[in-house]
This record gives sequence, C-alpha cells and structure tokens, in this order.
Amino acid sequence: MTADPVTIVAVHGNGGGSARFARLPEHLPDGIDFHAIDLPGFNGVPDDPSLRSVDSYADHLAGLLDDIVGVGVGGEPDDGRGSSRPVLLGHGIGGSIALDLASRRPEAVGGLVLHAPVGADLDRRLFPRLMSTAPVRAAVRRLIAARPLRPLWRRAFFPIGAPAAHLDTFFDGYRTCEAFGRMFEIIDVEWFEGLAPVDAVPTVLLWGENDRVLRSGQADAITAKAPGARTVIQPGWDHFPMLEQPEEYARVVADLATGLATVDR
Repeated sequence: MTADPVTIVAVHGNGGGSARFARLPEHLPDGIDFHAIDLPGFNGVPDDPSLRSVDSYADHLAGLLDDIVGVGVGGEPDDGRGSSRPVLLGHGIGGSIALDLASRRPEAVGGLVLHAPVGADLDRRLFPRLMSTAPVRAAVRRLIAARPLRPLWRRAFFPIGAPAAHLDTFFDGYRTCEAFGRMFEIIDVEWFEGLAPVDAVPTVLLWGENDRVLRSGQADAITAKAPGARTVIQPGWDHFPMLEQPEEYARVVADLATGLATVDR
C-alpha cells in the first residue's frame, strides 16, 4: 500500500514572505506535498485591516489550510482524516502564528515544526525594544530593502551564502511588506504569556545552532508553551538555512514532518 503524502504548509517569518522557501521544492523527497503561503500584507498579498492580533492571523491561516487540504481542517476533523491534516512549518513569526493556531484550534493541525519562533524574552531582547515605535519600524524596513546596504546584510545574516537572485527577491519583499511593523505590535509579552500550552499537537522546536537572529537558547522558554515538544538544534545552521542550505534543510524538515504526521496514526 502506498503511504498517503505528508502535507507541509510553510508559514514565513517577517518581511520577505514565502520567498525564503523558494529553494525547497526541488530538494524535497517524494511523498511530500509542499505549500508555502503568504499572509496578508506580505509578498504582494493585499493587507487586511481586520487582522490586528495574532489570533486573527491564525484564524486566517486556518482558512488557507482549508483551501489547501479540504473542508474539515478548520473545523471538526472527519474520521480517518488524520494523515490529511497538514504539518505546519513556521519560521520566525510564522512559528508564532502556527503556535497560536494549534493552541486554540488543535483539530486544524497534524503537527508543528516551529523553526526559531518568536515569543521568548520579548521584554529583554534589544531588537523588539528598539522597534517600539512606528517611525523606527518603517525606517528599519526601508534599510533592510535598500540595495546599497545588501552586501552588509548578506554578510550579517547569510554568512554561508545563497544565490544573489534569491537574496534580492528576499530583500525586495521588505520594500512592500505592509504588515512588517504590525508584527512587533501584536507579537508581544502579553500575547505570549496568555497563550495556552499546546499539548494535543505533536511538535518539534527546530533551531540553528549558530542562529544570530533568534538565539537557540530561546528554545527553553518556548518549551513552556509546547511542553511535549522535541527540541532539535541543528549544527551549522544560522537563521536562514532554507536559503543557504536548502538540500539539507529539505531533508531535515521532511524527516521531521513525516515523523509528526505518523504520530497516533
């Protein structure tokens, strides 16, 4: 009997949208049905003024999952549907939104791979505190997108390297990212502390050992919200291995998602 394909839905981090996952499909093995989505306000998708909380973005994500894998995912699961519920691969804020969805609507998700999700130490980390005002957020977004500064950003955030065309697409996404600043408003300490622990969805916390954007030590704090999660710290990875090491990233993610999708099947 041929095994059912495992559906992975990738939810991007802040700024560049789904462009960060563009190198993955060619490296994924057979049996993986992969979808990289864009949330409103990212990567050319029109902004939605009604989305003003993590909950609202998570509910919007649930609707996208319905479109991908069929009726029933966002509501009560049908008998025997277990393998069709998607595994969410959330990177950065995408992990935060996926975690929120699984916390409130566990029936929508077959598993979680949370890659460096945002939520830990938000009251102590310098960058979230620096981004506390709208003018600063707008200025930072423009600086990240600025072409003259890209050699600096490439050295800082892509030390291993990736094709210039992919990196240009990634950075260009910041220029038109209408939701960039809002993420710093809604993903805050109050949201994280109020999040109910996820105990009904099999979960993996995935981190690059060399991540300089969101340090791997934050995994311990995230575990409080996913107490049954397995933690995987991957040697040699920085924050964007999906662009720098797509073949290895695809293999690791496919293995993790396949393992999660078979839990209690």
